[in-house]
Amino acid sequence: MPIRRNVPGRERRCQAGPILEELHAWLEKSLPEVPPSTLTGKALAYLHNQWSKLNGYLDDGRLSIDNNACERVIRPFVIGRRNWLFADTPNGAGASATLYGIIETAKAHGHEPYRFLRYVFTELPKASSPAQVAQLLPFNIAPENIPHP
Repeated sequence: MPIRRNVPGRERRCQAGPILEELHAWLEKSLPEVPPSTLTGKALAYLHNQWSKLNGYLDDGRLSIDNNACERVIRPFVIGRRNWLFADTPNGAGASATLYGIIETAKAHGHEPYRFLRYVFTELPKASSPAQVAQLLPFNIAPENIPHP
């Protein structure tokens, strides 16, 4: 069954709340029974420590219970990381990571990457304040507001 996005908090709490309550009861029962040094024990401890954050999912229909969408987006970079093992400098690797992040954020907001970057690199030299630079971030520009070259 696919996970529904943008479900109001009340509806999500009614649908997923009982499942999470059952999981929490199982966690509380299992935590003392599993040695903490085992992989399962470490996983249970992690779940226990993150429980309040997991419950945030129940209250906000915009939140996803997993990060699979993000994982899919970064997959090409994970696969290609061997190609980047020999980046010349940490600054170069950081710059690459920043650019990849901007591109993926632009794609997530409906932008065509080349068109978006061309627009940003044209407008960026005109920006004279941090606020003007912030206006060039992908989530601050509607794709239809970028003029065609």
